[in-house]
Amino acid sequence: MVNLEYLLALHSVNGLGPVRLRALMDYYQDPKLVWEADPKELQKLSIFQNVINLLLETRKKLVPEKYLEYIQKCGISWVTSFDEKYPRLLKEISDPPIILYYKGDIVEDGKTIAVVGTRKMTGYGGLVTEKFVSGLVEAGITIVSGLARGVDTQAHKTTVKLEGRTLAVLGGGLNRIFPPENTRLAGEIASGFGAVISEFPPDHPSLPGNFPARNRIISGLSKAVLVTEAAEDSGSLITAKLALEQGRDVFAIPGPITSDLSQGPLLLIKQGAKLVTEVEEILEEIGLTRFKNTDLRIKNENELNEMEKKILEVLQSESKHIDEICRELQCSAALVSASLIKMEIFGLVKNMGAGNYIRIC
Repeated sequence: MVNLEYLLALHSVNGLGPVRLRALMDYYQDPKLVWEADPKELQKLSIFQNVINLLLETRKKLVPEKYLEYIQKCGISWVTSFDEKYPRLLKEISDPPIILYYKGDIVEDGKTIAVVGTRKMTGYGGLVTEKFVSGLVEAGITIVSGLARGVDTQAHKTTVKLEGRTLAVLGGGLNRIFPPENTRLAGEIASGFGAVISEFPPDHPSLPGNFPARNRIISGLSKAVLVTEAAEDSGSLITAKLALEQGRDVFAIPGPITSDLSQGPLLLIKQGAKLVTEVEEILEEIGLTRFKNTDLRIKNENELNEMEKKILEVLQSESKHIDEICRELQCSAALVSASLIKMEIFGLVKNMGAGNYIRIC
């Protein structure tokens, strides 16, 4: 695109969202002409006066060429909806961002699934999120999420741990990572495990009103959306709704009906989302195969002694505290603890914290 620096400058003006900016680009055909447009002519094009005033103020204090240099010095790349390398899936939605800023590498191979959910994740939510993300990564799926606390963070961390690919879509600029405790995680993602992405200018704050817009990008970049744990009013349900509007598949994992954080997935299931309890169900629906070596798990189970096999039986249907396991098996805490450590190494059980264990095989 010619005069790209002017498009970047225009994009920094509050009020010039993707729809309005695209309309101006269609009319003027050159971002420099939009930047220099006469205010009276902009009024005739139904641009609100407050937006025109913001544009005029930005003209006074921002030099487009220097602004482009500033973005480059921040280590930020960008792709516009006029470029051939713009993500194809995202371009299909009704209001794709005109500019995507990113750090890292956006690789589009059509194998992307969004994993979203509550910020107040429980042990159960963490377990199912890790389980499903692990299976999806093993099948070569790129995990898309929003870098928020809770389920999003679990999805990204699991992917990075397994050396998979993940796209983290922010609700603010790339120079203002939110939440701040995920700054290091964002850096890890950008350094070789995918990309951190935003449609907002680099220094734009993460405001509450930004996140619904962010959610349309999460679903827009994905072939399907998986909700692992969420309350009925969770923002992840907005992502699921947008996915349906965009023609994407929506999957939901059921949870305990007594938990408020199971109500979101249960509501989605009632509304037609596909109920899933195994990764293979998702992969089958989208036409992919999971590359998992189950021989190792079988071998590990065969190496268990009688005590360890009994522990697996105790954990068959629900998670339990180590004290409860000891009582049921009438064994010492030292013996049960040693057995659980071995079984966790084998990948047969997981410590969910505070002495609670769950079977994962």
